[in-house]
Amino acid sequence: MNTIKLNFINMSNDRSNSSVVIFQQNVATSQAEIAIAWKVIENCGINDNHPFTYTYDMEVSSSDSYGNFTPKLGASPGDLFNMYKDDSGDVLIHSPERATDPKEVQLLNKLGQGSIGANIYRDGKLLAQKQVVAPGQKAVFKFHPKIYLGVVSEVQEGEVLDSAIISDVNSLINLEGVSSADIVMTGGGPGKNATSFLFTPTNVKYM
Repeated sequence: MNTIKLNFINMSNDRSNSSVVIFQQNVATSQAEIAIAWKVIENCGINDNHPFTYTYDMEVSSSDSYGNFTPKLGASPGDLFNMYKDDSGDVLIHSPERATDPKEVQLLNKLGQGSIGANIYRDGKLLAQKQVVAPGQKAVFKFHPKIYLGVVSEVQEGEVLDSAIISDVNSLINLEGVSSADIVMTGGGPGKNATSFLFTPTNVKYM
């Protein structure tokens, strides 16, 4: 089963029409990675719900130094992609070879010159990116089945999350083995009685 059915439910005391951001961390490298707002739930009032899915299968695309973007190609852990130049120009192909790590999606810049950008998507939405991949280098992507959630303002899907936002997002939900679940947000409220927002999985069903 490649898709997890999730349902966000707002049971909080929030009266500010706050948005909820969901993102993942690329754990393929020890270096600090840029986090992307994978999903932003907006205008979900108290007692409202918002269904969405988490699909294990992903897609990749690339851009070159000329401002060209390749089509999205389906990607799964262990897949390797090559960006190279053919008679038509710069193209991205699914390599017959496998990635050096079976849990990673890797994108290799095989151009003779010019850095590329590498993007990976889940459920059609930008999940992570590597902005500068020099010739001969790889962009590597690896994700644990875990999502981070937090309450934010003025954040759009696909945007880079700054460090201040990331430091405020401390709710982590493990989706390992899950087939469906509700994610209930509680907390919030006005003034001195406000409490921290909490995201709790309920009605969890396993594969």
